Amino acid sequence: MRILHVLDHSLPLHSGYTFRTRAILKAQVARGWKVAGLTGVRHKTGGADPETIDGLTFYRTPPIPDAPSPLREWREVGALAERLDRLVDEWKPDRIHAHSPALNALAALRVARRRRLPLVYEIRAFWEDAAVGNGTGREGSVRYRLTRMLETHAARRADAVAVICEGLRQDLVGRGIASEKIIVAPNGVDMELFGNPPAPDPLFAAELGLAGAEVVGFIGSFYDYEGLDDLIAAMPALVEKRPKAHLLLVGGGPMEAALKAQAERSPVADRIHFAGRVPHEEVDRYYALIDILAYPRKAMRLTELVTPLKPLEAMAQMKLVAASNVGGHRELIEDGVTGTLFPPGDPAAIATALGDLFSGRERWDERRDVARRFVETDRNWSSNIARYIPAYLGLASKAL
Repeated sequence: MRILHVLDHSLPLHSGYTFRTRAILKAQVARGWKVAGLTGVRHKTGGADPETIDGLTFYRTPPIPDAPSPLREWREVGALAERLDRLVDEWKPDRIHAHSPALNALAALRVARRRRLPLVYEIRAFWEDAAVGNGTGREGSVRYRLTRMLETHAARRADAVAVICEGLRQDLVGRGIASEKIIVAPNGVDMELFGNPPAPDPLFAAELGLAGAEVVGFIGSFYDYEGLDDLIAAMPALVEKRPKAHLLLVGGGPMEAALKAQAERSPVADRIHFAGRVPHEEVDRYYALIDILAYPRKAMRLTELVTPLKPLEAMAQMKLVAASNVGGHRELIEDGVTGTLFPPGDPAAIATALGDLFSGRERWDERRDVARRFVETDRNWSSNIARYIPAYLGLASKAL
């Protein structure tokens, strides 16, 4: 089976999007399938075309002149469709698997219909909601409604639709997309990357000011919807309960300056540490220092519908997980079993939940073991990729 993936961006860029892509392609290669990726014009790294990274081949769409929206997006679709059409002649896929955003699906639809190739469209998030979450869009705006309309159109015309969680599936069914054409291929963990957590390095802990500390941590992007302001606001109450408590924030993003300013004003500013962005290969060192990974996402449409990847990585690292009680987290975390859930937007509740976890160390080994088994059995990529097989095989006749 030859599967050509159409992507927004890919390795060598590092993001949740590219790590999921890498995992999907690696798992498909392990099954003996032939795979390649094609990125659109938004992938801007100046690499070769094609480019081989980590044993995977990615083709590139040449850059195009900038233009005002929506002309820019229309030209992006055209450029990607033109490059895809040429690549079909060269690489000869028998399946096209397009991934979010909807612009990729629109380009893939043009080519798939003309070439009589089956098309799977994978939705990782609704990009109109992601724009609201990262502060670049407004719910109900003209752009929001247009993006939603294009997403629905692409899902309706694709031969099969893959989503990463039940929340997205239910939303599409509510839009009139036939439930039988939707498969759920959830986020998973590459156990080769996250399955062998190192021991904490005492010298590294001392270097970061965390020697002998009880460490709450967050590793990821600093977007407003992540609720890190609530986590910082919870620290004074947590330190009062647990005098050795420290907060370690690893990453960066649009909220970084505001969060640092908030931390400087905190009465426990000396307990809040910003490590900045770190190379992906060094992330394990930071995970090793953290006792509890906290994910205090705010309640909004994006977080209610979409499951994040980071809590699964933390479980694979044998770390305790505490997260806000939003829909995306509830699909991953069973409260009191694989993690702890607390009300979103409530710093006092965050402090209480974290304090209770630190007070109950006698249950830590059991909870970490249960969470690790959940990831190994239900959320590893080799089993997740199997969920694509019925869609791929069911579309076989269209490849003739």
